[in-house]
Amino acid sequence: MQTLYVELGDRRYPIFIGSQLDPEQLLGTYIPAKQVMIVTNDTVAPLYLARYTQALQQLGKTVAHCILPDGEKYKNIEHLNLIFDALLSAGFNRDCTVLALGGGVIGDMAGFAAASFQRGVYFVQVPTTLLSQVDSSVGGKTGINHPLGKNMIGAFKQPQAVLADMAQLSTLPPRELSAGLAEIIKYALLGDVDFLAWLEQHIEQLLAGDEALLAEAVYRSCAHKARIVANDEKEQGERALLNLGHTFGHAIESFLGYGVWLHGEAVATGMVMAADLSYRMGWIDADDLARTKNIIQRAGLPIACPQIPLEQFLEYMAHDKKVLNGQLRLVLLKRLGQAVITRDFDVEQMKHAILANQQGA
Repeated sequence: MQTLYVELGDRRYPIFIGSQLDPEQLLGTYIPAKQVMIVTNDTVAPLYLARYTQALQQLGKTVAHCILPDGEKYKNIEHLNLIFDALLSAGFNRDCTVLALGGGVIGDMAGFAAASFQRGVYFVQVPTTLLSQVDSSVGGKTGINHPLGKNMIGAFKQPQAVLADMAQLSTLPPRELSAGLAEIIKYALLGDVDFLAWLEQHIEQLLAGDEALLAEAVYRSCAHKARIVANDEKEQGERALLNLGHTFGHAIESFLGYGVWLHGEAVATGMVMAADLSYRMGWIDADDLARTKNIIQRAGLPIACPQIPLEQFLEYMAHDKKVLNGQLRLVLLKRLGQAVITRDFDVEQMKHAILANQQGA
C-alpha cells in the first residue's frame, strides 16, 4: 500500500492506494462519528456493501445505507433528496459520517449531501471505479447536474480519507476502465510528459487490469492532483488546468444526455479538440497532435463525437464554469506536458476544431 496526503493544513487527509485494502484497519482513525451512512448504487451494493458494513460494525459504528440507481442520469436533485431522506429516517445527527461507496456519481452526490446535511458532516470516499479513484474522489468537488450544465450545483467538501483499492477494479466493464484512463492521460498531457511516455509503454497492460501498474498510474495521477489542490483548493487559478478537455467534453455530455457517453469518453474527445485547437494556434505540432490522438485511441476511447450542431455545442460551452465575466476560458496545450488556461484563442479556429472532430467530418 502507498499513501499520499492532500496538504490542506488542519484538513490534511490521506489517499490510500493498494490492493485488498482493509477498511476496518484504515478507516477507524478517520471516522470519528458513531453513525455512518453508506451511500452506494444498485451495481456496487451487491459487490461491496456487506464488506464495508461489517467492517464499520466491527469498529462499533451504527451503520445505515442508501442505495441509489446507477448512472449519470440520476445525478440530480431528486435523487440527492433520497440521501437526505435516508439520513433523516435513520435519525442521524450532525455527528455522523457519510461514506461514498461507488464511482464518481456516488462520490459527488454523497459529498454534496455531506456538505449540506445539518450544514456539514464528516465524509469519506471509497471510489470503486478507475475514473473516480484518479479524479472525483480527490479534491473536494461535489455536486449534481442541471439540464443546462454539468456539475452546476454543488459545494466544496473535502473527505476525511480516500481508499482506492485496485482489487475493486477487477469488476469494471472494459468501457469503464477506458473511461478512467482518459483522466489519467489528462494528467500526463497537462503536466508530465514523462508520465505520457510511461503510459504509452504500458497502456495495453493497464487495459488488461494489471493491478501493480494500475496502482502506479493511480498514485502518479493522484500525486498531481493532490499538489494542485493543495495550491488552489477553490479553483481560483491553477486548479482549472485539471479541466483539460472538460469544456468540450461537458458540452458533448449535455447535448447527448447525461450517461449516454461516459464522462471519460467525452473528456477524451474534448482533449482531442483542445489539442487540435492548440495545433491550429501553432503551440503544438502535427506529431504532438497525432501522439495525443494515438494514446487516446489505444486506451479504447473515442477521438470524435457524434454530429452536434455547432450553435448548440457553443451554447453548452457558454454555460461552462470557466466562463469569467462573460468570457470563455479554455485549457489548451503550450506543448505536451504543459497546459495553460487562456482567453487568448481564435473563436473561428475553435469552431473548426469542434467540427473537425465530429464523426463523419
